[in-house]
Amino acid sequence: MIRQFFSVLSAICAALVLSLPAASVAQAELSGHGGFVKGVAVSPDGRHALSASFDYRLILWDVNAQTEVRDFNEHEGSVNSVAFLPDGVRAVSGSDDGTVRLWEVESGALLHTFEGHQGKVANVAVSPDGTLAASAGWDMTIRIWDLEARQEIGRLDGHETNVNAVVFLPDGKRLLSGAYDATLKLWRIEDGALLRSFEGHSFGITSLAVSVDGRRALSASVDESLRLWDLESGEEIRAFIGHDGPVMAVAFSPDGLLGASAGIDRVIRLWNLDQDALEQDALVRELHGHDQPIWSLAFTPDGVRLLSAGSDEVVRIWDLATGAEIGNHGTAADSPLVAEAAQSRGAKLFRKCAICHTVTADGGNRAGPTLFGVFGRRAGTVAGYKYSEALSGSDLVWNEETIDLLFAEGPDEFTPGSKMPLQRMPDPEDRAELIAYLKEITNADGGTLR
Repeated sequence: MIRQFFSVLSAICAALVLSLPAASVAQAELSGHGGFVKGVAVSPDGRHALSASFDYRLILWDVNAQTEVRDFNEHEGSVNSVAFLPDGVRAVSGSDDGTVRLWEVESGALLHTFEGHQGKVANVAVSPDGTLAASAGWDMTIRIWDLEARQEIGRLDGHETNVNAVVFLPDGKRLLSGAYDATLKLWRIEDGALLRSFEGHSFGITSLAVSVDGRRALSASVDESLRLWDLESGEEIRAFIGHDGPVMAVAFSPDGLLGASAGIDRVIRLWNLDQDALEQDALVRELHGHDQPIWSLAFTPDGVRLLSAGSDEVVRIWDLATGAEIGNHGTAADSPLVAEAAQSRGAKLFRKCAICHTVTADGGNRAGPTLFGVFGRRAGTVAGYKYSEALSGSDLVWNEETIDLLFAEGPDEFTPGSKMPLQRMPDPEDRAELIAYLKEITNADGGTLR
């Protein structure tokens, strides 16, 4: 009965997606596919991305130039997932044709086709050392592939329905899977032993991500929730509710501070995963731009940008500090200024600040007041923000000098009693880079950047 229910649900979701109107022309995108984009992955050096599409193809992109490099067109069905090997030289993909394929990225050459699944391959993953690949199949199995010997070396059985997601843990010895049976399962790869099952979702699991330290996992589900798990204890840490419809994609930021989720409602949501924030409203930001469902998310290795792939047949690139979509079409939202600034040292330093502060005119207040127009503004004067007594009525004016002192001395010394978390930046060069970045993205020059 459960299997039949999720098969029907899957068919309904697929029919809904296919019936949506054609996408309008977007302002900032990686465009070239002739069908909705089901998967996206970023190379270890952050220079390239691979996208997997319903049009049977993979496309390699230059992320900074936002141009197509080449396509890979050997699959005989919709391509659902793609992953780079750690060397960045090779990649694997999984398809409706039931195969996993190994590619040489630079030349586009097909190196090997792995066969064994008796149904579509919904997801693929690569081990941290690059020797193994895992695939999630709609034959209710997980297959383990030796990428050097180019053969199947393991099969994991235990899910009661189609398997949608697999991810290796950082130790390379364990694997996490998720399926339409609403469970996550943790496996030992060496002997295929099932170590633990995680239960909490009420409907099927669609996507998984594991933190870099291997301690936590995020799972996305048809039940409209995103859940954070403690992989050692098996306990659910928190459920994040906010999507209107099935959540189809999830990703962990490289530093483990943010989780990203997206799905049928076409909205990307960023969540603060810091332990102190888990007791409060953890929603950091919503990113709007896709006009059809979103299927896949991937952070760049530096954590500065996020890539999203959707049924509108494109991949979009987002600057996480500003929430702006990065593009090469010259609109305000994808200004070259924002694109250039997003790659700077200052952008990386601003990551933690972005959890609490917006920087655009329409961003509003968050845990901290908006930083839009902060240069030349007297402290404690942003409308609608509830300041601490330490800053209410303050004579302090924010400028290059005072912001530099704030991070040199720390908020506990420079603005004692304020809400700002304790943090110092002892390196004067780092402070200068951060201030320069803030001036570019907070309308310091009186321009119209939003």
